[in-house]
Order: sequence, then structure tokens, then C-alpha cells
Amino acid sequence: MNASTRPSPEFLAAFRAAAGESGVMPFDRFMDLALYHPQLGYYRRSRGRVGYAPGTDFFTASTSGPIFGELVAAACTSLLAPAAVGDFTFVEIGAEPGGHVLQGVAHPFRDVRTLRLGDPLQLDGRCIVFSNELFDAQPFRRFVYRSGAWRELGVRVEADALLEAELDLADPPASLPVSHVEGYAIDYPAEAVSLLDRLAAEPWTGLFVACDYGKTWSELIEHCPHGTARAYANHVQSNDLLARPGEQDLTCHICWDWLSAALARAGFSAPIVESQESFFIRRAEAFISAAIAADARGFSPRKLSLLQLLHPTHLGQKFQVLHARRE
Repeated sequence: MNASTRPSPEFLAAFRAAAGESGVMPFDRFMDLALYHPQLGYYRRSRGRVGYAPGTDFFTASTSGPIFGELVAAACTSLLAPAAVGDFTFVEIGAEPGGHVLQGVAHPFRDVRTLRLGDPLQLDGRCIVFSNELFDAQPFRRFVYRSGAWRELGVRVEADALLEAELDLADPPASLPVSHVEGYAIDYPAEAVSLLDRLAAEPWTGLFVACDYGKTWSELIEHCPHGTARAYANHVQSNDLLARPGEQDLTCHICWDWLSAALARAGFSAPIVESQESFFIRRAEAFISAAIAADARGFSPRKLSLLQLLHPTHLGQKFQVLHARRE
């Protein structure tokens, strides 16, 4: 670890205080510190993270401008029926500071609320609960199959550096395979399910829509031998998850099977996962047709943004959408 990637003295102090005498903690606890520490966490800092401007770290569908919000509004209207949407409050969970997906967008909903990461989750009445890349930002555990057993990956402090550690695992999660290929790594996104459980436990009815990227459990345990965890800083993807804690984003693929099952347990009917391309083309067809017809002979920035959101080689297949209703 070179000087440019070392943790700050303040983060080292926070890590040592949380780790105690052992100086070691599981990766999910480290990630919680790195992303959500009240003063030092990546998502607690008042700075721009999303977009193309200098100093930002990544872009999402919302970077495409109001067209993404217009697509979301059109799709939600289609799923609920136009006559009913005026009774619903649109709630975005995990909105970036100073903005939200419907900012500057004409919409038919009764009201719009935004909840940032870490805000109290208070939902009631008839709602559309929407998120964009929320669940992949939750702390996750990491496991590796070594010498016939699963071991948990953690983080230890040595001098002024943070290093990966392998921890004994007396009680591995039951969902892990009994045996596996030597060295196979699994990034285990259970906290995303816990967050969804908390959201679904609130006394609200209506529509749930989550845009994110993930895989099925079989894909995670069969086709991702090195796991799916990565870091983002200055629009560069990295495998160095311990570099500059608090100054880079950490993420992994979520498990769509688990989230769908959590919705079903909470009384949501028939959760559906589909590509972002499929979701918008099927649920916002009239809006897309009108937007393309309005610029039939050219390629305005608005039309180019629309194509970027839908095209399978851009964001159309990279992201998926989970949606379900609860009456």
C-alpha cells in the first residue's frame, strides 16, 4: 500500500477504536465504517459523487438528466394505472444530496419525498418506493473457500496500513455451498436484504421499484470465482477495496433471488426482475415512442441519453429492475 492509498490518521483511529485489542474486523464492519461513519464515511461527506464533473467517482442512470426521471414516472404510472397515481407519494430512498430522480420532471404523483442513506425509514400510506443503486451500497460479508472450509475475509491494521485477513468461521451461513473449488470467493450481500426487510416492514402499500445490478444466487456461487466486490474512485474501477477508506465507493452485486423472496414474505405479489431495457420498453412504451418521434430526424442530447439508458450495450442490460406491488 503506497502513501497515496493509505488510510487517513483519522480513519485509522476510528478503525482501531472499533476493532478493539484484536485490531481485526470482518469486511462488512470495515465497509460500514468506510461508507457510513458519521464524519469519515464516503456517503456522509458533503461532496459530489455522481456525474461527469471533476471530482466525481461514477455515473448512474440519473446522470443522463431528466429523461431518466421521466421514464421512471411513466413506468410507475403504467404499473399503477393513470387514474390512481394521484393518490400516491413518490419516495426515493438513497437520493443524492440536493437532488432526486424527479427533479425538474412534471409528474402526476400526489407528493415527492427523498430519504438519504442513513435517514430514518418512515413510510406510511400509499407510496411508490423507488431506489437507484441503493442496495449495492450496503455492507457485505466476504468468504473464501480454503483447504476444505469456508473462511471469512476481514481487515486488520498493521502499523499504519490496512491489510486483508482470513478469519475462522465457526458458523458459516447455511446458504453457502457445503464444498467448493479451492480459493473460490463469494461476496455475500445479506445487508441488502436486511434493508429491504426494514423498508417492507413500514406500514405502506403500493409499488416498489429498485434499479440496481445483481445476479442470481446460482450465478454468484458458480460463475464469479473472484467475487463481485470492487471500488470506484475518479471513474476508475479497482480491486483494491482497502485503499483510501472513506474516499472511494465500495460495492458488490446484489442477489435478486434474496430480494424477491423478501418482498414475497412481506406480502408483495409476484416480484419481477427484468433488464432496465425491458422494464422501460414494456412499461413506458408510449413515452419512449413520443420522445423518439419528437426528434425523428436528429440526435439531440435528450435522444442520445434515452438511447444510452435503453441500449443493451450501454445501461439497458447492465442494470436490472425489481418491481412488485402490495395492496
